[in-house]
Amino acid sequence: MKKAFLLFFVLLSMSGFSQTQLKNFDEVLSALKEGKDVKTVIYYGKCKLFSEGKEQEESPDAIGGMPVAAYEYFDSSVFKGKRPSFLAFSETVLISHKFYGYVYNYVKVKVIADGTVEITSQYLKPRRFSSRFKVVMDETFKTKIDSGTGSDGVVFFSM
Repeated sequence: MKKAFLLFFVLLSMSGFSQTQLKNFDEVLSALKEGKDVKTVIYYGKCKLFSEGKEQEESPDAIGGMPVAAYEYFDSSVFKGKRPSFLAFSETVLISHKFYGYVYNYVKVKVIADGTVEITSQYLKPRRFSSRFKVVMDETFKTKIDSGTGSDGVVFFSM
């Protein structure tokens, strides 16, 4: 039984379930274009936090993650060279917050060709009898793609 169990784990580790860290914008974009599964881990404590347009002294020591399920890529030529190329993706999940109650946690990630990353995080509360949402929390985090040093706030992996 132990040999069968060990053989199972050896085969599993060799079967392509390995992950590779993507260390720059081009690697992330290439992995997505090749149809690979890409996942994001955000270390908010390593990011600069902006709230109400002002940089805050500290960012929360929190970690979040999300797959890049749907994305859009915009080449700089779309904007006639006035803006750099970028990649954008987002996710919204319903959460229960101790102060706000049930809210939608909306996270949008914008990755710019120079490796900078901007994360928008909002809590959206549904309004009664309306299709609009009330924004009860709105924060922006800025960082870079981690190049393998562990010093920057966003790490990408491909599977």
